[in-house]
Amino acid sequence: MSFIDLVRDAGIVGAGGAGFPTCFKLAPAGGDFGDAYLVANGAECEPLLQSDQRLMETKAPDIVRALLASARALGAANVVIATKSHYHASVAALRRAAEGTAIKLHLLKSTYPSGDERTLIHEVSGRIIPAGGLPHDVGCVVCNTATLVNIGAALDGKPVTDKVLTVSGAVKNPVTVEVPIGTPLSSLIEAAGGFESGGEDDYHIILGGPLMGVSAKNLDEGVTKTTGGIIPFPKTHKLVYYKTIDISRQAKMAKAVCCQCSLCTQLCPRSALGLNVSPHKAMRALSAERGKLLDNMNSIFSCCECGLCSYFACNFGLAPHVIMGNFKRELAAQGIKPQKESLRPVDAGIDNKKVPVARLVARLDLGRYNRNAPLVPFSVKVPRVKIPLKMHIGVPCRPVVTAGTAVKKGALIAQSDGLGAPIHASIDGVISAVSNDHIEIQAEHTL
Repeated sequence: MSFIDLVRDAGIVGAGGAGFPTCFKLAPAGGDFGDAYLVANGAECEPLLQSDQRLMETKAPDIVRALLASARALGAANVVIATKSHYHASVAALRRAAEGTAIKLHLLKSTYPSGDERTLIHEVSGRIIPAGGLPHDVGCVVCNTATLVNIGAALDGKPVTDKVLTVSGAVKNPVTVEVPIGTPLSSLIEAAGGFESGGEDDYHIILGGPLMGVSAKNLDEGVTKTTGGIIPFPKTHKLVYYKTIDISRQAKMAKAVCCQCSLCTQLCPRSALGLNVSPHKAMRALSAERGKLLDNMNSIFSCCECGLCSYFACNFGLAPHVIMGNFKRELAAQGIKPQKESLRPVDAGIDNKKVPVARLVARLDLGRYNRNAPLVPFSVKVPRVKIPLKMHIGVPCRPVVTAGTAVKKGALIAQSDGLGAPIHASIDGVISAVSNDHIEIQAEHTL
């Protein structure tokens, strides 16, 4: 079996959040990159998340082994691990594991969003992905460190069945744990000692990082291959305001208070890369109800929705990144696609526009939640897992099991047809439900 087939059959997707099937990323069109870069993304630039740090500390040899195998498949001449300079334990472990190889470490300052793929590629290689383009257009591939750990496991014949994530925010004891995919969020909150006070109705749960994460529907939701964190905040916290923005209210606010100061655009990391992303124009278009004021449509598609324009730049409570994301989805629904083009040079002052994470933590009142989350054994017994059939870019997977079937951990339960990745049972048990959205497995210890 080829390396690419191994990665595909293990069900590996980008574990950092995007969920792009890794087998396609490691076998780009043409297959010959020449002077290519393969970059391991260990930046983990979002506050409160620590899962990638813990993986780099404990599984550095797996990361290195996966990097070397991936580099051979790509024919990449340059292999780099990019991580924060102050992640001292991670850096030490990676240096030991990479000793004697051609792998280089690139140490980053603690700025946000240093883990953004385009930002990282420019930081490491000096190359710029054009608007509407992809990393392999400039001979680069980026893999999250958690993705590489999964590739390392696949080399040993193990499919993706578990996820390492951080439980932080308003919990009693922040932890980083490895749990079966499909584990309900309620079990994760339990593993962290429960909420600081009160119950579920007092909190807003964010999946992923506090800035780019999405709101959870309820605590019955299951962990996916891309879940990096579970972070509850009191409903009165300022971040919850941004996570529950009402577009129509934003339009009224934009008409009333947006003065087109353009600070949101000046601090935009994608704008600094020369991609012409202009959040202030999106607010102008929203307030004037004139889509043509958006100017270049590629500027919308090039937005990574990091939220700096909202969380840090705007002093009026506006949320340009939400508006940009909304416009992006509207354009896509109309069949409008980004065009590949280079717009303008990189901003000469790009380094002066990088926002320190410490300042962002202070601005968003995250200091009290910015606590250590050690990697600990997951000791909560989970009665069932609810595994989504769509945990990746592409169409949902097709179930290959029926209710009542006994399965062992690692067994194939759903297959991908096209752009996607197969799904495997994350625990021993019996299939208790199969729907168009998920497969539910009753744990063996409850039978």
